[in-house]
Amino acid sequence: MTPRQRVLAALNHRQPDKPAVDFGGHRSSGIAAMLYPKLRAALGLPPRTVRVYDPIQQLAIIDEDVLERFQVDAVELGRGFALEDSDWADWTLPDGTPCQMPAWALPERQGRQWVLRAGRQGPVVAKMPDGAIYFEQCHWPFLERDDLDTLPQALAENMWGGVASPPGPLVQGADGARRLAEGARDFRAKTDRAIIGLFGGNLLEVGQWLYRMDRFLMLLAADPRRAHEFLDRLVEIHLANLEPYLAAVGPYLDIVVFGDDLGMQNGPQMSRGMYQEFFKPRHAKMWRRAKELAEVKVMLHCCGGVRPLLPDLIEAGLDAINPVQISCRGMDAAGLKKDFGDRITFWGGGCDTRLVLSKASPTEVRDHVRQQVATLAPGGGFVFQQVHNVLADVPPENVLAMFDAVNEPPR
Repeated sequence: MTPRQRVLAALNHRQPDKPAVDFGGHRSSGIAAMLYPKLRAALGLPPRTVRVYDPIQQLAIIDEDVLERFQVDAVELGRGFALEDSDWADWTLPDGTPCQMPAWALPERQGRQWVLRAGRQGPVVAKMPDGAIYFEQCHWPFLERDDLDTLPQALAENMWGGVASPPGPLVQGADGARRLAEGARDFRAKTDRAIIGLFGGNLLEVGQWLYRMDRFLMLLAADPRRAHEFLDRLVEIHLANLEPYLAAVGPYLDIVVFGDDLGMQNGPQMSRGMYQEFFKPRHAKMWRRAKELAEVKVMLHCCGGVRPLLPDLIEAGLDAINPVQISCRGMDAAGLKKDFGDRITFWGGGCDTRLVLSKASPTEVRDHVRQQVATLAPGGGFVFQQVHNVLADVPPENVLAMFDAVNEPPR
């Protein structure tokens, strides 16, 4: 199988020739930029300038030689953009490693911290004090008072909406749709990997980004009328953005990714009834529209223990979920596969990053990965990904052990 065929077989619940593999195909399956040079060295590959495509999380662009070494089957659409040196600017990672950031999202120095602004000229939306290794949100546009007439502006003035990864501003403006479509077409012609488009369409999370997490959860509980009004306005904006996005790139995508972290370590952030009232019908509306506009599978990035919500997510039209946080309550791989494996693809769950990848020995990592693959892979419905990004403290030898384990022939 080609890499694309392998991923599509998994998504269609057919057994591929080997497990499909994702590494860096979206913003929750990558690797910390500080670790990436060490990984290249451990692989015996020549050093290269690290390019950071996600300024907030400081994730590295994974080079083609590493993708080939780990037999990676999926790639993110943004890798087809920002290909000119002028798109990048020099910076230094917190550990002193030289790198390059997107030129439009270069951090600024303020006292004893780095800051990121929304669109370079907007308010400071994220801070990284000295001693930290990634940025944290510091500005919530609706914290003191919400004005739903300013919702489009607020979406552009929070950390996740205002600090763009490639293609970012390269496809904005009057000619942006054409440049986006041409870049996607050219990228499709250059790769046989499955292509993932990051759309977003977050609902719960946008509320938390704008109001702050505690205030938005209180809004849902204490003022449901206002919460519904906010979410209706938000869905209108998402759908208005989805139409031109998929008109431009839909023919060249295999998967479109939405996002909403609905879970915590011990379960969902809300009751199933609250999910059904506020979010399920709106998720269903957006996901249905995506499939009407393009021949794509819909994947949701959704951290946490969300097992109680899986029946509703599936009913709403979800095809795949990542990162399958197996260390959370109710998220054991065997139970998930048994109860839902014929109805949804588990894009993740391949290696626990919380306790195993960062702390175990390479042999223990290898054994753990083999067990996860043996549990999740039969019958399709599984794409290998570690649980979220590989962080800076992970031994590079463990990363090698993880991918070698998933790619080796079964015993």
